[in-house]
Amino acid sequence: MVIRPWGYGIWEQIQRELDQKFKDTGHVNAYFPLLIPLSFLQKETEHVDGFAKECAVVTHHRLEQTADGKLTPAGELEEPLIIRPTSETVIGASFSRWVQSYRDLPLLINQWANVLRWEMRPRIFLRTSEFLWQEGHTVHGSSEEALDESLKMLDIYERFTVDHLAIPVIKGEKCSWERFPGAVSTYTIEAMMQDGKALQAGTSHFLGQNFAQASDIRFVNKEGVKELAWTTSWGVSTRLIGAMIMAHGDDDGLVIPPLVAPTQVIIVPIVRSEQDAEAIHAYCDKLQKQISRKKLKGQNLRVNVDKRDMNGGEKKWYHIKRGVPVRVEVGIKELEQNMVSYSCRDNSKKTLKVEMNSFVKDLPKTLQAIQTGMLESARKKLSDNTETITTLENFKQAFQRKNKLNTFVIAPFIDDEKVEKTISELGVTVRCIPLAQPKVTATCLFTGQPTKSWALYAKSY
Repeated sequence: MVIRPWGYGIWEQIQRELDQKFKDTGHVNAYFPLLIPLSFLQKETEHVDGFAKECAVVTHHRLEQTADGKLTPAGELEEPLIIRPTSETVIGASFSRWVQSYRDLPLLINQWANVLRWEMRPRIFLRTSEFLWQEGHTVHGSSEEALDESLKMLDIYERFTVDHLAIPVIKGEKCSWERFPGAVSTYTIEAMMQDGKALQAGTSHFLGQNFAQASDIRFVNKEGVKELAWTTSWGVSTRLIGAMIMAHGDDDGLVIPPLVAPTQVIIVPIVRSEQDAEAIHAYCDKLQKQISRKKLKGQNLRVNVDKRDMNGGEKKWYHIKRGVPVRVEVGIKELEQNMVSYSCRDNSKKTLKVEMNSFVKDLPKTLQAIQTGMLESARKKLSDNTETITTLENFKQAFQRKNKLNTFVIAPFIDDEKVEKTISELGVTVRCIPLAQPKVTATCLFTGQPTKSWALYAKSY
Protein backbone atom coordinates (compact mmCIF):
# COMPACT_ATOMS: atom_id res chain seq x y z
CA MET A 1 0.00 0.00 0.00
CA VAL A 2 1.40 3.37 -1.05
CA ILE A 3 0.00 6.25 1.00
CA ARG A 4 0.12 9.45 -1.04
CA PRO A 5 0.60 12.85 0.66
CA TRP A 6 -3.09 13.65 1.20
CA GLY A 7 -3.72 10.28 2.85
CA TYR A 8 -0.53 10.51 4.86
CA GLY A 9 -1.55 14.00 5.95
CA ILE A 10 -4.68 12.49 7.49
CA TRP A 11 -2.51 9.91 9.28
CA GLU A 12 -0.27 12.72 10.58
CA GLN A 13 -3.28 14.45 12.14
CA ILE A 14 -4.42 11.17 13.72
CA GLN A 15 -0.88 10.57 14.96
CA ARG A 16 -0.49 14.06 16.41
CA GLU A 17 -3.76 13.95 18.35
CA LEU A 18 -3.30 10.46 19.73
CA ASP A 19 0.36 10.99 20.56
CA GLN A 20 -0.53 13.95 22.75
CA LYS A 21 -3.28 11.98 24.48
CA PHE A 22 -0.79 9.20 25.25
CA LYS A 23 1.74 11.66 26.64
CA ASP A 24 -0.93 13.39 28.70
CA THR A 25 -1.53 10.05 30.46
CA GLY A 26 2.14 9.46 31.24
CA HIS A 27 3.25 7.34 28.26
CA VAL A 28 6.53 7.93 26.44
CA ASN A 29 7.64 6.87 22.94
CA ALA A 30 10.39 4.38 22.14
CA TYR A 31 11.37 2.24 19.17
CA PHE A 32 12.03 -1.51 18.96
CA PRO A 33 13.50 -3.81 16.26
CA LEU A 34 11.68 -4.68 13.06
CA LEU A 35 13.16 -8.20 13.03
CA ILE A 36 12.29 -10.61 15.84
CA PRO A 37 14.20 -13.86 16.48
CA LEU A 38 11.95 -16.89 15.98
CA SER A 39 12.83 -18.11 19.47
CA PHE A 40 11.18 -15.01 20.98
CA LEU A 41 7.83 -15.87 19.42
CA GLN A 42 8.10 -19.49 20.51
CA LYS A 43 8.22 -18.46 24.17
CA GLU A 44 4.48 -17.71 24.12
CA THR A 45 2.77 -20.74 22.53
CA GLU A 46 -0.75 -19.34 22.10
CA HIS A 47 0.63 -16.10 20.67
CA VAL A 48 2.79 -17.79 18.02
CA ASP A 49 -0.10 -20.10 17.06
CA GLY A 50 -2.31 -17.08 16.49
CA PHE A 51 0.15 -15.34 14.16
CA ALA A 52 1.95 -18.32 12.55
CA LYS A 53 0.11 -18.12 9.22
CA GLU A 54 0.66 -14.35 8.92
CA CYS A 55 4.43 -14.25 9.54
CA ALA A 56 6.99 -13.22 6.93
CA VAL A 57 10.28 -15.02 7.65
CA VAL A 58 13.82 -13.80 6.90
CA THR A 59 16.14 -16.79 6.39
CA HIS A 60 19.17 -15.28 4.56
CA HIS A 61 21.28 -12.16 5.04
CA ARG A 62 22.60 -11.44 1.54
CA LEU A 63 22.20 -12.02 -2.20
CA GLU A 64 24.73 -13.56 -4.57
CA GLN A 65 24.83 -13.41 -8.36
CA THR A 66 24.86 -16.72 -10.24
CA ALA A 67 26.84 -17.43 -13.41
CA ASP A 68 23.85 -16.50 -15.57
CA GLY A 69 23.47 -13.14 -13.80
CA LYS A 70 20.50 -13.98 -11.57
CA LEU A 71 20.38 -13.03 -7.90
CA THR A 72 19.87 -15.79 -5.35
CA PRO A 73 19.63 -15.77 -1.51
CA ALA A 74 22.85 -16.67 0.30
CA GLY A 75 24.23 -16.59 3.82
CA GLU A 76 21.56 -18.62 5.61
CA LEU A 77 20.88 -17.35 9.13
CA GLU A 78 21.50 -19.62 12.09
CA GLU A 79 18.11 -18.55 13.44
CA PRO A 80 15.28 -17.23 11.23
CA LEU A 81 13.98 -13.72 11.90
CA ILE A 82 10.30 -12.71 11.80
CA ILE A 83 9.25 -9.32 10.43
CA ARG A 84 7.18 -8.06 13.35
CA PRO A 85 3.45 -8.81 13.11
CA THR A 86 3.25 -7.15 16.55
CA SER A 87 5.96 -6.50 19.12
CA GLU A 88 4.91 -8.08 22.44
CA THR A 89 7.72 -10.64 22.41
CA VAL A 90 10.63 -8.41 21.40
CA ILE A 91 9.48 -5.61 23.71
CA GLY A 92 9.03 -8.14 26.50
CA ALA A 93 12.71 -9.10 26.14
CA SER A 94 13.68 -5.47 26.80
CA PHE A 95 11.19 -5.08 29.64
CA SER A 96 12.67 -8.11 31.42
CA ARG A 97 15.94 -6.14 31.67
CA TRP A 98 14.41 -2.75 32.40
CA VAL A 99 12.11 -3.87 35.22
CA GLN A 100 13.85 -4.92 38.45
CA SER A 101 11.93 -3.29 41.30
CA TYR A 102 8.46 -1.97 42.11
CA ARG A 103 10.11 1.46 41.78
CA ASP A 104 10.38 0.84 38.01
CA LEU A 105 6.60 0.50 37.72
CA PRO A 106 4.38 1.34 36.04
CA LEU A 107 6.39 1.26 32.80
CA LEU A 108 4.34 3.05 30.12
CA ILE A 109 5.77 2.77 26.59
CA ASN A 110 4.34 3.50 23.15
CA GLN A 111 5.80 2.81 19.71
CA TRP A 112 4.86 4.33 16.34
CA ALA A 113 5.88 1.77 13.73
CA ASN A 114 5.01 -0.39 10.75
CA VAL A 115 4.12 -4.08 11.03
CA LEU A 116 3.67 -6.87 8.51
CA ARG A 117 1.07 -9.63 8.51
CA TRP A 118 1.00 -11.77 5.39
CA GLU A 119 -2.50 -11.04 4.09
CA MET A 120 -3.94 -13.19 1.31
CA ARG A 121 -6.97 -10.98 0.63
CA PRO A 122 -5.83 -7.38 1.11
CA ARG A 123 -8.25 -4.46 1.33
CA ILE A 124 -6.69 -1.02 1.14
CA PHE A 125 -6.61 0.71 4.55
CA LEU A 126 -8.50 -2.19 6.16
CA ARG A 127 -6.32 -5.28 5.92
CA THR A 128 -3.06 -4.84 4.04
CA SER A 129 0.13 -6.86 4.54
CA GLU A 130 2.13 -3.87 5.77
CA PHE A 131 0.42 -1.11 7.70
CA LEU A 132 1.28 1.77 10.02
CA TRP A 133 0.15 1.84 13.62
CA GLN A 134 0.98 2.60 17.19
CA GLU A 135 1.36 -0.11 19.79
CA GLY A 136 1.38 0.66 23.48
CA HIS A 137 3.05 -1.78 25.90
CA THR A 138 2.92 -1.35 29.66
CA VAL A 139 4.05 -3.19 32.81
CA HIS A 140 2.30 -3.00 36.18
CA GLY A 141 2.65 -4.31 39.70
CA SER A 142 -0.89 -5.64 40.04
CA SER A 143 -3.73 -7.12 38.03
CA GLU A 144 -6.00 -4.20 38.96
CA GLU A 145 -3.53 -1.59 37.65
CA ALA A 146 -3.04 -3.45 34.37
CA LEU A 147 -6.77 -3.89 33.83
CA ASP A 148 -7.37 -0.19 34.60
CA GLU A 149 -4.71 0.68 32.00
CA SER A 150 -6.39 -1.50 29.35
CA LEU A 151 -9.75 0.19 29.90
CA LYS A 152 -8.22 3.69 30.13
CA MET A 153 -6.63 3.30 26.70
CA LEU A 154 -9.89 1.94 25.28
CA ASP A 155 -11.57 5.13 26.54
CA ILE A 156 -8.90 7.25 24.80
CA TYR A 157 -9.55 5.41 21.52
CA GLU A 158 -13.29 5.89 21.93
CA ARG A 159 -13.01 9.62 22.63
CA PHE A 160 -10.65 10.17 19.70
CA THR A 161 -12.80 8.20 17.24
CA VAL A 162 -15.95 10.02 18.32
CA ASP A 163 -14.54 13.52 18.78
CA HIS A 164 -12.08 13.67 15.86
CA LEU A 165 -13.24 11.11 13.29
CA ALA A 166 -16.94 11.77 14.01
CA ILE A 167 -17.59 8.02 14.22
CA PRO A 168 -19.69 6.64 17.11
CA VAL A 169 -18.46 3.32 18.47
CA ILE A 170 -19.58 0.50 20.74
CA LYS A 171 -17.08 -0.44 23.45
CA GLY A 172 -16.92 -4.07 24.48
CA GLU A 173 -14.92 -7.19 25.25
CA LYS A 174 -14.09 -9.78 22.60
CA CYS A 175 -15.39 -13.32 23.05
CA SER A 176 -12.91 -16.18 23.54
CA TRP A 177 -12.40 -17.03 19.87
CA GLU A 178 -11.93 -13.38 18.83
CA ARG A 179 -9.43 -12.61 21.61
CA PHE A 180 -5.86 -11.48 20.86
CA PRO A 181 -3.59 -14.56 20.94
CA GLY A 182 -2.15 -14.91 24.44
CA ALA A 183 -4.33 -12.24 26.08
CA VAL A 184 -6.55 -12.74 29.11
CA SER A 185 -9.05 -10.16 27.81
CA THR A 186 -9.30 -8.12 24.61
CA TYR A 187 -11.35 -4.93 24.56
CA THR A 188 -12.49 -3.28 21.33
CA ILE A 189 -14.30 -0.34 19.80
CA GLU A 190 -16.64 -1.38 16.97
CA ALA A 191 -17.87 1.09 14.35
CA MET A 192 -20.69 0.85 11.81
CA MET A 193 -19.84 1.65 8.21
CA GLN A 194 -22.39 3.07 5.75
CA ASP A 195 -23.28 -0.39 4.44
CA GLY A 196 -24.16 -1.52 7.97
CA LYS A 197 -21.11 -3.74 8.37
CA ALA A 198 -18.88 -3.59 11.44
CA LEU A 199 -15.25 -2.51 11.55
CA GLN A 200 -12.93 -3.06 14.51
CA ALA A 201 -11.41 0.39 14.97
CA GLY A 202 -9.05 -0.24 17.89
CA THR A 203 -8.18 -2.81 20.55
CA SER A 204 -6.72 -2.88 24.05
CA HIS A 205 -5.46 -6.11 25.60
CA PHE A 206 -5.16 -7.13 29.24
CA LEU A 207 -2.36 -9.69 28.96
CA GLY A 208 -2.40 -10.83 32.57
CA GLN A 209 0.92 -12.52 33.40
CA ASN A 210 1.13 -14.64 30.23
CA PHE A 211 3.70 -12.52 28.40
CA ALA A 212 5.50 -11.63 31.63
CA GLN A 213 5.95 -15.36 32.25
CA ALA A 214 7.19 -15.96 28.69
CA SER A 215 9.65 -13.02 28.81
CA ASP A 216 10.53 -13.36 32.51
CA ILE A 217 9.39 -9.86 33.47
CA ARG A 218 9.69 -9.88 37.28
CA PHE A 219 10.13 -7.25 39.96
CA VAL A 220 10.98 -7.13 43.65
CA ASN A 221 7.93 -5.83 45.52
CA LYS A 222 7.89 -3.60 48.61
CA GLU A 223 8.19 -6.65 50.86
CA GLY A 224 11.36 -7.74 49.07
CA VAL A 225 9.69 -10.65 47.30
CA LYS A 226 10.26 -11.22 43.59
CA GLU A 227 7.05 -11.65 41.60
CA LEU A 228 5.73 -11.71 38.03
CA ALA A 229 4.57 -8.45 36.53
CA TRP A 230 1.26 -7.77 34.76
CA THR A 231 1.26 -6.37 31.23
CA THR A 232 -0.98 -4.74 28.61
CA SER A 233 -0.80 -3.87 24.93
CA TRP A 234 -3.06 -1.69 22.80
CA GLY A 235 -3.11 -0.25 19.30
CA VAL A 236 -4.82 1.50 16.40
CA SER A 237 -3.65 1.62 12.80
CA THR A 238 -4.13 3.23 9.39
CA ARG A 239 -7.40 1.26 9.37
CA LEU A 240 -8.81 4.38 11.04
CA ILE A 241 -8.45 6.13 7.67
CA GLY A 242 -10.45 3.33 6.06
CA ALA A 243 -13.08 3.69 8.79
CA MET A 244 -13.33 7.44 8.17
CA ILE A 245 -13.70 6.96 4.40
CA MET A 246 -16.36 4.26 4.75
CA ALA A 247 -18.31 6.04 7.47
CA HIS A 248 -18.55 9.43 5.76
CA GLY A 249 -17.70 9.21 2.05
CA ASP A 250 -20.29 9.84 -0.66
CA ASP A 251 -20.60 9.40 -4.43
CA ASP A 252 -18.31 12.41 -5.01
CA GLY A 253 -15.44 11.03 -2.90
CA LEU A 254 -14.11 11.67 0.59
CA VAL A 255 -15.84 13.70 3.27
CA ILE A 256 -13.22 14.44 5.93
CA PRO A 257 -14.03 15.64 9.45
CA PRO A 258 -12.37 19.06 9.88
CA LEU A 259 -10.33 18.02 12.93
CA VAL A 260 -8.29 15.49 10.92
CA ALA A 261 -8.29 17.18 7.50
CA PRO A 262 -4.73 18.04 6.33
CA THR A 263 -6.22 21.19 4.78
CA GLN A 264 -9.38 22.47 6.44
CA VAL A 265 -9.95 25.37 4.06
CA ILE A 266 -8.89 25.54 0.42
CA ILE A 267 -8.98 28.86 -1.44
CA VAL A 268 -9.48 28.53 -5.19
CA PRO A 269 -8.72 31.62 -7.30
CA ILE A 270 -11.03 31.83 -10.34
CA VAL A 271 -9.02 33.73 -12.95
CA ARG A 272 -10.75 34.28 -16.29
CA SER A 273 -8.52 37.12 -17.45
CA GLU A 274 -4.76 37.32 -17.03
CA GLN A 275 -4.99 41.02 -16.22
CA ASP A 276 -6.99 40.13 -13.07
CA ALA A 277 -4.66 37.33 -11.92
CA GLU A 278 -2.27 39.37 -9.78
CA ALA A 279 -5.05 41.18 -7.90
CA ILE A 280 -7.09 38.00 -7.32
CA HIS A 281 -4.03 36.10 -6.07
CA ALA A 282 -3.14 38.96 -3.72
CA TYR A 283 -6.70 38.92 -2.36
CA CYS A 284 -6.46 35.14 -1.82
CA ASP A 285 -3.11 35.50 -0.02
CA LYS A 286 -4.60 38.12 2.28
CA LEU A 287 -7.55 35.84 2.99
CA GLN A 288 -5.23 32.92 3.68
CA LYS A 289 -3.22 34.95 6.20
CA GLN A 290 -6.37 36.01 8.07
CA ILE A 291 -7.78 32.48 8.17
CA SER A 292 -4.49 30.96 9.39
CA ARG A 293 -4.70 33.11 12.54
CA LYS A 294 -8.05 31.57 13.52
CA LYS A 295 -8.16 28.52 15.77
CA LEU A 296 -10.22 25.36 16.09
CA LYS A 297 -9.78 23.29 19.28
CA GLY A 298 -6.64 25.26 20.12
CA GLN A 299 -4.96 24.70 16.74
CA ASN A 300 -4.40 27.28 14.00
CA LEU A 301 -6.58 26.58 10.98
CA ARG A 302 -4.89 24.73 8.12
CA VAL A 303 -5.51 26.70 4.93
CA ASN A 304 -3.97 26.70 1.45
CA VAL A 305 -4.38 28.59 -1.84
CA ASP A 306 -4.53 26.52 -5.03
CA LYS A 307 -2.81 28.69 -7.67
CA ARG A 308 -2.21 25.89 -10.18
CA ASP A 309 -2.76 26.70 -13.84
CA MET A 310 -6.00 24.72 -14.20
CA ASN A 311 -9.54 25.75 -15.00
CA GLY A 312 -11.80 26.52 -12.04
CA GLY A 313 -14.10 23.55 -12.53
CA GLU A 314 -11.19 21.11 -12.59
CA LYS A 315 -9.71 22.53 -9.38
CA LYS A 316 -13.11 22.56 -7.70
CA TRP A 317 -13.65 18.87 -8.47
CA TYR A 318 -10.12 18.03 -7.32
CA HIS A 319 -10.83 19.33 -3.81
CA ILE A 320 -14.35 17.91 -3.64
CA LYS A 321 -13.00 14.41 -4.28
CA ARG A 322 -10.42 14.84 -1.52
CA GLY A 323 -13.04 15.96 0.99
CA VAL A 324 -11.63 19.35 1.99
CA PRO A 325 -14.19 20.61 4.56
CA VAL A 326 -14.54 24.18 3.25
CA ARG A 327 -13.86 25.31 -0.31
CA VAL A 328 -13.61 29.06 -1.01
CA GLU A 329 -13.81 30.49 -4.54
CA VAL A 330 -12.56 33.97 -5.33
CA GLY A 331 -13.05 35.67 -8.69
CA ILE A 332 -13.10 39.24 -9.88
CA LYS A 333 -16.63 39.84 -8.53
CA GLU A 334 -15.69 38.67 -5.04
CA LEU A 335 -12.60 40.88 -5.17
CA GLU A 336 -14.58 43.98 -6.21
CA GLN A 337 -17.26 43.37 -3.56
CA ASN A 338 -14.87 42.25 -0.76
CA MET A 339 -16.79 38.97 -0.63
CA VAL A 340 -16.09 35.24 -0.79
CA SER A 341 -18.13 32.38 -2.23
CA TYR A 342 -17.80 29.15 -0.27
CA SER A 343 -19.17 25.63 0.00
CA CYS A 344 -19.01 23.06 2.81
CA ARG A 345 -18.07 19.54 1.75
CA ASP A 346 -20.87 17.94 3.76
CA ASN A 347 -23.27 20.00 1.62
CA SER A 348 -21.16 20.69 -1.46
CA LYS A 349 -24.06 21.56 -3.78
CA LYS A 350 -24.87 24.68 -1.75
CA THR A 351 -22.71 27.78 -2.37
CA LEU A 352 -22.94 30.80 -0.05
CA LYS A 353 -21.66 34.31 -0.72
CA VAL A 354 -20.71 36.48 2.26
CA GLU A 355 -18.54 39.46 3.21
CA MET A 356 -14.92 38.39 3.70
CA ASN A 357 -14.39 39.55 7.30
CA SER A 358 -17.66 37.99 8.39
CA PHE A 359 -16.67 34.71 6.73
CA VAL A 360 -13.29 34.65 8.48
CA LYS A 361 -14.81 35.50 11.86
CA ASP A 362 -17.41 32.70 11.67
CA LEU A 363 -15.13 30.09 10.08
CA PRO A 364 -14.27 28.18 13.31
CA LYS A 365 -18.00 27.88 14.03
CA THR A 366 -18.60 26.71 10.46
CA LEU A 367 -15.96 23.98 10.75
CA GLN A 368 -17.25 22.90 14.16
CA ALA A 369 -20.77 22.68 12.74
CA ILE A 370 -19.49 20.37 9.98
CA GLN A 371 -17.73 18.19 12.58
CA THR A 372 -20.82 18.02 14.79
CA GLY A 373 -23.17 17.38 11.88
CA MET A 374 -21.07 14.46 10.62
CA LEU A 375 -21.11 12.84 14.06
CA GLU A 376 -24.87 13.34 14.45
CA SER A 377 -25.48 11.79 11.03
CA ALA A 378 -23.32 8.76 11.87
CA ARG A 379 -25.01 8.35 15.26
CA LYS A 380 -28.43 8.35 13.61
CA LYS A 381 -27.31 5.66 11.16
CA LEU A 382 -26.01 3.52 14.03
CA SER A 383 -29.21 3.96 16.04
CA ASP A 384 -31.53 3.36 13.07
CA ASN A 385 -29.73 0.16 12.09
CA THR A 386 -29.26 -1.52 15.48
CA GLU A 387 -31.85 -4.05 16.67
CA THR A 388 -32.35 -5.99 19.90
CA ILE A 389 -33.41 -9.55 19.07
CA THR A 390 -34.43 -12.45 21.33
CA THR A 391 -35.51 -15.21 18.90
CA LEU A 392 -33.43 -17.27 16.49
CA GLU A 393 -35.94 -16.78 13.66
CA ASN A 394 -35.73 -12.98 13.92
CA PHE A 395 -31.93 -13.21 14.20
CA LYS A 396 -31.68 -15.10 10.91
CA GLN A 397 -34.13 -12.76 9.20
CA ALA A 398 -32.11 -9.73 10.30
CA PHE A 399 -29.06 -11.00 8.41
CA GLN A 400 -30.84 -12.45 5.39
CA ARG A 401 -32.91 -9.47 4.25
CA LYS A 402 -32.45 -8.48 0.64
CA ASN A 403 -32.26 -4.91 -0.68
CA LYS A 404 -31.58 -3.56 2.81
CA LEU A 405 -28.51 -2.35 4.64
CA ASN A 406 -26.75 -4.75 6.95
CA THR A 407 -27.63 -4.32 10.59
CA PHE A 408 -26.15 -4.50 14.08
CA VAL A 409 -27.93 -6.96 16.36
CA ILE A 410 -27.83 -7.05 20.15
CA ALA A 411 -28.82 -10.55 21.30
CA PRO A 412 -28.26 -12.92 24.28
CA PHE A 413 -24.87 -14.60 24.30
CA ILE A 414 -23.10 -17.67 25.70
CA ASP A 415 -19.37 -18.09 25.03
CA ASP A 416 -19.67 -21.52 23.40
CA GLU A 417 -18.25 -23.17 20.24
CA LYS A 418 -21.79 -23.94 19.07
CA VAL A 419 -22.48 -20.21 18.82
CA GLU A 420 -19.38 -19.62 16.70
CA LYS A 421 -20.25 -22.45 14.32
CA THR A 422 -23.89 -21.43 13.86
CA ILE A 423 -23.30 -17.74 13.22
CA SER A 424 -20.36 -18.38 10.88
CA GLU A 425 -22.77 -20.25 8.62
CA LEU A 426 -24.77 -17.02 8.39
CA GLY A 427 -21.65 -14.97 7.63
CA VAL A 428 -22.00 -13.22 10.98
CA THR A 429 -19.43 -12.59 13.72
CA VAL A 430 -19.60 -11.70 17.41
CA ARG A 431 -18.13 -8.22 17.36
CA CYS A 432 -18.02 -7.81 21.14
CA ILE A 433 -19.82 -8.16 24.43
CA PRO A 434 -20.71 -4.49 25.05
CA LEU A 435 -19.49 -3.00 28.32
CA ALA A 436 -22.93 -1.36 28.64
CA GLN A 437 -25.22 -4.37 29.18
CA PRO A 438 -29.07 -4.42 29.26
CA LYS A 439 -28.96 -6.23 32.67
CA VAL A 440 -31.82 -8.48 31.60
CA THR A 441 -31.77 -12.28 31.71
CA ALA A 442 -32.66 -13.98 28.41
CA THR A 443 -32.13 -17.26 26.57
CA CYS A 444 -29.12 -17.72 24.29
CA LEU A 445 -30.47 -18.19 20.77
CA PHE A 446 -27.97 -20.94 19.92
CA THR A 447 -27.54 -23.00 23.11
CA GLY A 448 -30.89 -22.50 24.82
CA GLN A 449 -29.14 -21.59 28.08
CA PRO A 450 -30.24 -18.63 30.23
CA THR A 451 -27.76 -15.75 30.30
CA LYS A 452 -27.37 -12.19 31.49
CA SER A 453 -24.75 -11.55 28.83
CA TRP A 454 -25.66 -9.81 25.56
CA ALA A 455 -23.41 -9.53 22.51
CA LEU A 456 -23.15 -7.35 19.43
CA TYR A 457 -23.47 -9.43 16.25
CA ALA A 458 -22.78 -8.08 12.76
CA LYS A 459 -21.36 -8.83 9.37
CA SER A 460 -17.83 -7.54 8.80
CA TYR A 461 -15.10 -7.34 6.17
